[in-house]
Amino acid sequence: MTSLNRRSLMKTGAAAVAVLAAPAYLRTASAATRDVVIASLLSEDKPETKVWRFFAAEVEQRLPGRFRFRIVTNGALGGEKQVAENIRLGAVQASLSTVSALSAWTPQLQLLDLPFLFRDAAHLRDVVTGPIGDDLSARLAEEQFIVGGFIDYGARNLLAKAPITRPGQMEGKTIRVINTPLHTRLWSAYGATPVGIPITETYNALATGVADAMDLTKSAYAGFKLYEVVPYMTETRHIRAAGVLYFSAGFWNSLDPETQTVLGAISAEAALYFNRLIVEDEAQSVALAKANGATFLEPEEMEAWRAGARGVWSDFAPIVGGMEMIEAVAQG
Repeated sequence: MTSLNRRSLMKTGAAAVAVLAAPAYLRTASAATRDVVIASLLSEDKPETKVWRFFAAEVEQRLPGRFRFRIVTNGALGGEKQVAENIRLGAVQASLSTVSALSAWTPQLQLLDLPFLFRDAAHLRDVVTGPIGDDLSARLAEEQFIVGGFIDYGARNLLAKAPITRPGQMEGKTIRVINTPLHTRLWSAYGATPVGIPITETYNALATGVADAMDLTKSAYAGFKLYEVVPYMTETRHIRAAGVLYFSAGFWNSLDPETQTVLGAISAEAALYFNRLIVEDEAQSVALAKANGATFLEPEEMEAWRAGARGVWSDFAPIVGGMEMIEAVAQG
């Protein structure tokens, strides 16, 4: 099995339970323990790591003694793209990633990254659990990334050293972006100068004046303590930051079908668990940021913000399936 159909996983929950009681399952307990390296960008108290602690505990309960998980936190194994390269090589067996980072290998993922496309978390969830999500999972599998579940990091918002509420105020600013054509195109539309910088290097870039602004989710804003260097967050909610919980194809394909079924079911549960954690963590992150001097602002001239985004839709339509697909998703 080279990719996971999330809808079928939900339907096979009962089958997974049956596997746990079968003789084949009992035999696996005596198999040699395998080491599994998992990369997390953030600390133990953030959803990015908590989800893997949940995953490891569930695996140990259902497949005792089969795996030894080494969860490496705080970006010690690099940023998202470096981790993805190591996933492809098999040096890392699992991680989380934004679809932005993985679009370097699967450009069609940029559909999920289009600005002002998704209304809310439920809208994104409907899309990634349907045929579009299935197609994207299959495309990722071709690039050696096995999707265990789509996740939602929350909305991306604008962060800056000084208040910015109108798109015209971006003129002449240098903004740190995820190093992809889509993110570069978006901020160029507002007259800013985009600079691609790995997330693990962003704090220093902002502190030393390499960049004036960036965009990020509320959870990660607090997780990286960016309120210390960009104390203003304008809640533009311009991109719903979709991501994946994913595995190395080399690791996944080495597993027997029964183990894949169990890990697949746990992965689907873990993705939903992550989404719940993010909602809780956002509230805590806002409180922490405010306690450290951050100011949260509402954007002005929303039609002007959206106008810049429409140009991105047009430019990327040929890559992500056409304007008709984009409009269908927007209206879904």
